Amino acid sequence: MRFLVLCTVLLLAVMPARAQEATAADAAAIRAVITDQLAAFNRDDGNTAWSFAAPNIQARFQTVEVFMAMVRGSYATVYRSRAAEFGTLTGSGDHLLQEVTITGQDGLQVLARYQMGRQEDASWKIEGVSLKELPQLNV
Repeated sequence: MRFLVLCTVLLLAVMPARAQEATAADAAAIRAVITDQLAAFNRDDGNTAWSFAAPNIQARFQTVEVFMAMVRGSYATVYRSRAAEFGTLTGSGDHLLQEVTITGQDGLQVLARYQMGRQEDASWKIEGVSLKELPQLNV
């Protein structure tokens, strides 16, 4: 009996740590959300792009039109991307950070850090994006 209790305690101690790790399914879902939003921006499909934004983003910008105006004005490389190269996925639990090197239509590159949040329905949504300009290579 004592052995059974000890095993149960150890199992409960290990389970939360494993549940916190990002799975391959999480990585694939996050990649799909980001890729699909970039595609929506490229075709000016504001409603679809908006659908990938988490509730905190939707609350902040209130409407698709305001959201799209912000993206056009402040995230031009994201708004009109030519390529996206996925980097590291870090964090744990329901909040992960996905790095993506995005090349704009003008050839300029930025490192986009997507803050991703798992929603109550288990889907992933974009909670925020920060951009860092990358040194440009002279080719």
